[in-house]
Amino acid sequence: MEIRYRLFASLAEKTATADGMVKLPAGATVRDLWDELGRRFPVLKDTGFRPMAACDMEYAGWDSALDGVDQVAFLPPVSGG
Repeated sequence: MEIRYRLFASLAEKTATADGMVKLPAGATVRDLWDELGRRFPVLKDTGFRPMAACDMEYAGWDSALDGVDQVAFLPPVSGG
């Protein structure tokens, strides 16, 4: 299956990309997608945090299956002041 990913804020800055496509096997999870992105963009392994994930614009857990999902977004922690 092909999944569109979106990276926001510091994740997009670190990788110099905001989105793209990844091919994954059936039954893949959000964690599998993040691991693949870590292989493509090693800088993601050194962020020091685990981003939030959203599948088709709804928050999802790391073990959420991607079957039937069109897009996964990864969002870094938000801080305010």
